[in-house]
Parts: sequence; structure tokens; C-alpha cells
Amino acid sequence: MALEGFSYGWLVIAAGAFFLALEVFSPGFFLLVPGTVLIIMGILLLLGVDMFSSNLGIVLGIAIAIASAAVTVFIYSRMTSPDSKPFTMSMDSLAGKEGILTKSADEETMDGKAIVEGQIWSARSAKGTITEGKKIKVISSKGVHIVVEEVE
Repeated sequence: MALEGFSYGWLVIAAGAFFLALEVFSPGFFLLVPGTVLIIMGILLLLGVDMFSSNLGIVLGIAIAIASAAVTVFIYSRMTSPDSKPFTMSMDSLAGKEGILTKSADEETMDGKAIVEGQIWSARSAKGTITEGKKIKVISSKGVHIVVEEVE
């Protein structure tokens, strides 16, 4: 499949490389697998495997895509640690959690900083001023900051 000396395989490889480049800026394996599959399909097109001219070619192309996706997922899953679990903490899950204040917090500003379950959050006091180093409990969260009170 060439158009004046240019193979469509190069376009497919370029699309796969573009997906891989996007994955660098937005990691999560969402674009890594399709990018790798496109690169494999592009290489096969450059080698002369014609996947678009007949029904058999289309079936062959789909089978190759599925097989290369399965192998790619298997290989990339072996690269990650089996013990590593995704860590997601949203502001809604913070109420009731305890942490340490790393920068003093008052009720007027959001200048305070607190570490809650390993994450740093902007904090403000529910009442009064809480000094740095005090143990705190999250009362609520508003926007991108948390409201805390000192734990006795």
C-alpha cells in the first residue's frame, strides 16, 4: 500500500509514537497499549502485510491487533510491582482522618499545611490558631483545602 512511494505504515507508526508521547505527559497505561499496537501494525504494513485489501486481511489485522495488545498488556504488567496498588485520596474521603500540621493554621487564611495519610494539604483551622507540629483531625474539606481541629 504505497501512495507515490509513501507507505501507510509510516502514518500508523507515527500515530503510535504520538500515543506513546502523550502517555509520557499523562501516565497510566491508557495510551501505552494502543500506541504499541499501532507501532506493531505499522511495522507489519511496512513489511508488506496487506491488512486492508480483503476480508481475510481485515480478520488477520484484527487478530494481530488483539494478540499484540494481549502481549503488550502482559509485558507491561510484568514491569510493575505486584505489591504496588493505586493510591487515590479525594477530599471527600478525608473527614475524620488524623495528621500532623507542618505549618501553622488559623481560621482566616489557607496558609496552613498538613500531612494526612502521606499527602500534603492546604489547611485552615476550624477555630483559633493551631501551631506547627500539632496533631490534627480533619473536620471537612472545601475545594482544595481542609478544615482541621487540634487533637487533644
